[in-house]
Amino acid sequence: MNVAICIGIDPGSSSGGIAVVNATGSDAQCWPLGNLTLSDIWSVVSMAPDSGRVFGVIERVSAMPKQGVSSTFKFGKSAGALEMALVAAGVEYELVTPTKWQAAMKCRSGGNKNITKAAAQRLFPALKITHLVADAILLAEFARRLAVERGMID
Repeated sequence: MNVAICIGIDPGSSSGGIAVVNATGSDAQCWPLGNLTLSDIWSVVSMAPDSGRVFGVIERVSAMPKQGVSSTFKFGKSAGALEMALVAAGVEYELVTPTKWQAAMKCRSGGNKNITKAAAQRLFPALKITHLVADAILLAEFARRLAVERGMID
């Protein structure tokens, strides 16, 4: 069964996002994580279509230098919850480093969110792209391209 929906997740309790792109890349939706409840996140990751499966990519994250203990704990908790949501929904997924997906999407940012925001806006001009969802939408498109490359999408 072919992949019908690709999910991209930029973890972070308040600064990340989640996005969905269809198999052709012609339709996309994105949401900032800070605005979503656990039920909302579950609704997104479990939206298996009638014909096709779901493939996702989560950005591989780690604690950052000078990040406080409380912030690190909250960040790790959020990342783990998002990964577990995909597992519980039966979504096949991969963890990818920012270096890998940004190189593939030709938007090496070096931490400058304006670069990824501009790249996401070029790909999806009809969407309102913010700094909160830019990486997520690029991750979803990266997942779609990876699925095509692997023969998971015709």
